[in-house]
Amino acid sequence: MRSFPSKKERHAQFGSVPPSARTKPCQKEDMIDIQQTEQDFYFDLEQVGICRVSYPVNILSKTTPQHQTASADFTLSTYLPAHQKGIHMSRLTEQLHSFYESGKPVDVDSLKELTAQLAKHMNQPSASIQVSFPWYMEKKSPISGKSGLMHADVQYDIHFHEENGWICHIGCTAQVTTLCPCSKEISEYGAHNQRGTVSIQVELFEQGQLLDDMKAAPLHIIKSNTSARLYPVLKRPDERGECYRSSLNV
Repeated sequence: MRSFPSKKERHAQFGSVPPSARTKPCQKEDMIDIQQTEQDFYFDLEQVGICRVSYPVNILSKTTPQHQTASADFTLSTYLPAHQKGIHMSRLTEQLHSFYESGKPVDVDSLKELTAQLAKHMNQPSASIQVSFPWYMEKKSPISGKSGLMHADVQYDIHFHEENGWICHIGCTAQVTTLCPCSKEISEYGAHNQRGTVSIQVELFEQGQLLDDMKAAPLHIIKSNTSARLYPVLKRPDERGECYRSSLNV
């Protein structure tokens, strides 16, 4: 059986050194702020920050359930000039937690406000926020009226610049069903459907008037261009083709 050196000897072999005398300050005001080091670091960085931070958000919806809480993924970043070594990452999560504590719903207005505050708090001319979350809506089957929940994935992308203002994008990803064109062409009747995923992203203009629920607009575009509706619950009466078609008026 092979023998090994002691733990202390192994640590020394791989570069561990004993602790030195404790001479560095413990108080924040006495510590060196390495991120504020100023010298020529060659390049400006458009975005520096953190990504895939999971945090709960409040969601308001025109459809049931009207008040929701979901787990969202955040990406928070700011500009970094070439003369500055880095940013204080902790300030990003501080601002995110303040947003959470405010109880504000996640929407275009609240995210624009948060992005501007982020740039100001970080002492930078610009900041960006990307957030994505599931948005649930109740849907009833066409004949039996049985309820269930479906969801779409919503994405907000907000960029703020102190001189140019905001650039805002909102996106939506949802599942759809479409009639297969090949099957339709070669079939006498009963062509099959295909399940798919559609993503859409739109840019919002500052001078434009926002809808009460902006995330509903791209979802409506997706759903209104499908071959047939999807339902979370279908009973046998719902599955009868004649009833289903008459309920959709097609």
